[in-house]
Amino acid sequence: MQDFPHFYAVTATGFTHGDVALTADKLSSLLSASPSQFGGPGDVWSPETLLVGAIGDCLVLTFRAVAYASKLPWTALRCDVTGTLDRVDHITRFTSFDVHAHLDIPDGTDPAAARRVLEKAERTCLISNSLKAPIHLVPDVTVAANQSELVAV
Repeated sequence: MQDFPHFYAVTATGFTHGDVALTADKLSSLLSASPSQFGGPGDVWSPETLLVGAIGDCLVLTFRAVAYASKLPWTALRCDVTGTLDRVDHITRFTSFDVHAHLDIPDGTDPAAARRVLEKAERTCLISNSLKAPIHLVPDVTVAANQSELVAV
């Protein structure tokens, strides 16, 4: 890992109509537009969906690192993230994020330990820590009884 601070540069280019192109060195271009709620087409990523997606993405990547450091075996993590956008004091902003984290662990792994690692990952996620709105984690840990069957705990 590089020493801090890190710098991330993205260029957003738009014209009077159409999508906004997001580009960064060595990355594929990404198109963005207003979401349907703001009159956009609703069929491309928007700044709102990118932000909500960044929370789930960062949690999965942070969990991967924390689980590795904790020697916690796991097989999959799916984060369903919902951001609530509202007007507060005449300012439109995200007021909360709900993260439903579905973690699959192999048989023999302690579900309580897995939940603790998931909660630690949420607390240390750099995207979550950079936001003003609260993030509510709802963990769901499922233990594999055998390779073809999962049991919820």
